[in-house]
Amino acid sequence: MRPGESARAARRRAPEERVGGVAGERVWFRWGLRAATLCLGLSVAHAAAFSSARYDAATNELVVTLAYGGTNPNHQFTVQWGACRPLGSNGNHQIVADVLDSQWDDAALQQFTVTVRFSLAGMSCLPAAITLRTAPRYEYNLQVP
Repeated sequence: MRPGESARAARRRAPEERVGGVAGERVWFRWGLRAATLCLGLSVAHAAAFSSARYDAATNELVVTLAYGGTNPNHQFTVQWGACRPLGSNGNHQIVADVLDSQWDDAALQQFTVTVRFSLAGMSCLPAAITLRTAPRYEYNLQVP
């Protein structure tokens, strides 16, 4: 409270003007929440998201369409396959694959879309339920015979 100010008048002041106690904690909490929201927004801006994904039996490839932000359309996407795990007793498997962007830290000034193909040649882990992932936690699930 300010000198000569009633408790009621002090409570009516904007939280930013109050000092200490619960009101001060609320101000810091709101500023922290705003900062976290800004950081989350920036990381999402740099992420690639799946538009679609399908299996092409004729070429034995995954055909994946990605939407991403950047300063240029020249991002290269690669896949990093995880471990093959049995899924049930019917011979099916489960694989998690991380889709990596060569320019993951490119400023998201424009939006681009690209279709990439990932070969399944030589993969002994089929049929499989495949989970494709990009940062920060975008996922796309599909079944490959």
